[in-house]
Amino acid sequence: VRLVESGGDSVQAGGSLRLSCAASGFPSDDYAIAWFRQGPGKEREALSVLVTDDGDTVTSDSMKGRFTISGDIAQNTVYLQMNNLRPEDTAVYYCAASDEPLLSFKESEYTYWGQGTRVTVDS
Repeated sequence: VRLVESGGDSVQAGGSLRLSCAASGFPSDDYAIAWFRQGPGKEREALSVLVTDDGDTVTSDSMKGRFTISGDIAQNTVYLQMNNLRPEDTAVYYCAASDEPLLSFKESEYTYWGQGTRVTVDS
């Protein structure tokens, strides 16, 4: 399984970015893709999850209203739309995948990880 993130950039506060996670090599069509991030000096935190079997999603309460996960399952690509970005959103953003289509925020549930894409938000 391979995950490749893209879309990270430097933006001004209030701006928007859309991150992409291109997935390949899954043994089945049913899996979960999650977005995590790790800011400077912070622990990694879960943001949002999508499962491919029914397209269901979950987003952390702290991100609702600003971050939206979506997917083009036919293209095995999952997106994270981020609006109204704040300096505290500065982080490396990772996508992670699990062979089990579970809506989980637990890092231990995810076997596969991308290399990360960096987002910097300037005030």
